[in-house]
Amino acid sequence: MSDSPIPSGSARPTRALDIISVAFVALLLISNIAATKAFMLGTSTHYLIFDGGAILFPLTYIIGDVLSEVYGFARARRVIIMGFVASFLASLTFFIVQYLPPAPDYDNQEAFAAVLGVVWRAVVASLAGYLAGQLLNSYVLVWIRRRWGAKHLWARLIGSTVVGEAADTILFCTILFYGEMTLGNFINYTVTGYFYKVLLEVILLPITYPVIAAIRRTEGLKKDEVFDR
Repeated sequence: MSDSPIPSGSARPTRALDIISVAFVALLLISNIAATKAFMLGTSTHYLIFDGGAILFPLTYIIGDVLSEVYGFARARRVIIMGFVASFLASLTFFIVQYLPPAPDYDNQEAFAAVLGVVWRAVVASLAGYLAGQLLNSYVLVWIRRRWGAKHLWARLIGSTVVGEAADTILFCTILFYGEMTLGNFINYTVTGYFYKVLLEVILLPITYPVIAAIRRTEGLKKDEVFDR
């Protein structure tokens, strides 16, 4: 089985990279909007705190794993930066629209500002957590592969998520909520979010494996072959 990369400068075209890239950025943007709502599961005295981003955002790490495993760190990094730029542009657009004078018959100005209005502390928290987490996730996956070879895909997928999600969750929660919640709720929100995301990666491993294999076949790659490092 080949573990040799196809050089980055190869003229060989990719068949699925554009679809995966669009899916990655779309999930990221949807998650950022959904994350404006916090919710709890449990009773009034025993509960876990989540935000709406918990529904789809963990899938960006799974797609990031697919990108890194099949296409290599260079291409994964490019898509991650595309997501960063799209997120910043969305925040900038919401910020501008928030302060434009509403039309006479538009009655949802307060609702728009409450849900989509930009709080720059939240923007900084989201972008810092996302960029650090995704880049670390991709880098660790590729680093593990270089060090120990193509065996034990599960270790690369889980190991990279453990590191990436830790950076993402700690940065996001600390920048946005430290000092704004009670210490108990802050720990609840941070720890719950982290373990939920890592657990979801583990649960979805039986799906991630065949997805990676299918994309390799689509790209005409041999088992364990990558486009670049």
